[in-house]
Amino acid sequence: MSISASPAVSDEVATYVANRIGFIELERPKALNALSTGMIRAIHAALDQWRENPDVLAVVVRSQHPRAFCAGGDVRFLYETAQRGEPDARDTFFIEEYRLNHAIFTYPKPYIALMNGVVMGGGMGISQGAHRTGGLRVVTDSTRMAMPETRIGLFPDVGASWFLARTPGAIGRYLAVTGETIDAADALYAGLADTYIEDAALPALVDTLRSELFERGADVVACIEREALAHQVVPRPEASLLANARALIDRHFALPDVARILASLESERNGEAADWAEQMIAILRERSPLSMAVSLEVVTRAEGSMADVLRCDLDLTRSSFLHGDTIEGIRARIIDKDNAPRWRFARIEDVSAAEVGKMFESPWPASEHPLRDLRG
Repeated sequence: MSISASPAVSDEVATYVANRIGFIELERPKALNALSTGMIRAIHAALDQWRENPDVLAVVVRSQHPRAFCAGGDVRFLYETAQRGEPDARDTFFIEEYRLNHAIFTYPKPYIALMNGVVMGGGMGISQGAHRTGGLRVVTDSTRMAMPETRIGLFPDVGASWFLARTPGAIGRYLAVTGETIDAADALYAGLADTYIEDAALPALVDTLRSELFERGADVVACIEREALAHQVVPRPEASLLANARALIDRHFALPDVARILASLESERNGEAADWAEQMIAILRERSPLSMAVSLEVVTRAEGSMADVLRCDLDLTRSSFLHGDTIEGIRARIIDKDNAPRWRFARIEDVSAAEVGKMFESPWPASEHPLRDLRG
């Protein structure tokens, strides 16, 4: 087995080729592998180097740390850029992150994400695209997956809305608005994961990938699928919490706006699902009203190409930091941790369609958009 290192250097990411597989290993455990600009650049550089290299058949992205695959982007850094008045640093982070998301989504070789532990925000951005490459999204018994951005006044970015829009029924709308966390069985049920393997089996799987003879990228994928056959997620996806709540999710979250979703949930308070409805109402009352409205609209608009979705995401990050609740949300949840955000709109019912529409206005003419060249 030959191992060769990539020239892309970051002490937070290791990239190397072993047994004709490009390995990307996230190495920022104290931050739960939250993505820094340097990590994004190192991952992208490795993918670019391997794209046309015939000695790289497939790519595997993983974390050796049990707590997290990747907990998202470095929001503390983004908050600090705002406090220092450095919008260019923030824009650079998102532009480069979304370019990486697109590169993964359109990658010509199987890209395989081993998604143990926390998989949130930016972690979804560097894993979900695997599904489009002939690769795999592998979940484990420790997987905790979410797009929890409405908690901090943001929205499901990194192109995640493209995948949320293609989940069964209203599941994507529900996950976008509530930011609720799901497990492996839920993820398989929702179509946000492809296969399951136990955490304890990951080291042996990686050893197999480094030693078995592969002639094509598809052989690497077949090897993982074969190893996964020995592992059955419990509960089965069709008996997951998400599956059990599916009828309720579809009944309420398919409604066209958050105010109507809330009113519908309140009408459920005297029904058989009163406890579930109360839980949902409490969640919605805690999240940013503007962010929830924007998040619902993001999923509604995500019917087009991934390139279009990522361009929209970039526009929205600008408006979310300048005119939305993001800075206040990060302050309240992550910086000061007082959990008492003062949202722009006190109540969900106060957010108008016009206010939501304003958030989607691009600060760039189409011919000057930083992601104008993305296709597909």
